[in-house]
Amino acid sequence: MFSRLFRKDRGQHIARSLYDSLVRSARRPAFYGADGVEDSVDGRYDMIVLHAVLVMRRLREGGDLGRDLAQRVFDVMFDDMDAALREMGTGDLSVGKKIKEMGEAFYGRATAYETPLAEDDQAALTQALERNMFEESEPRPDVCARLAEYALASVATLEAQSIDALMAGEAPDFAEA
Repeated sequence: MFSRLFRKDRGQHIARSLYDSLVRSARRPAFYGADGVEDSVDGRYDMIVLHAVLVMRRLREGGDLGRDLAQRVFDVMFDDMDAALREMGTGDLSVGKKIKEMGEAFYGRATAYETPLAEDDQAALTQALERNMFEESEPRPDVCARLAEYALASVATLEAQSIDALMAGEAPDFAEA
């Protein structure tokens, strides 16, 4: 009985590890700057969402356990977003509203990206990225096309990675940025 009280939740630990890995990938400098996404809170959020969508898609291929882990990664992501908003000085009364908006944005992007990712359709994914990213600035078609190419290459790279290894917490493999 006491062992259950003191046992760490392995699934939560794995979800945190996967999330931390995808955030490191999303923050690679190659994605930002004059030839990339705006290096802003919104730009970083969009890149984290793109990477999270890719990882969660792959995890869902792991059956019930994979879907559970994908949900845990999502939960860790939004716990992190909540903490980041509070750290940036967002008032307690506003955090819930902002998290709700971010969650809706996540689901909207995930839905928009799903079919082009599943169909390996770079043109459609480029259009989905143009519609969903760059809310603060004018989207550059060349940046969106490069991101679409990267995302599709990452789908292939993630598919080559063992689902069992990923579900055990091995850092997700993404394409080169």
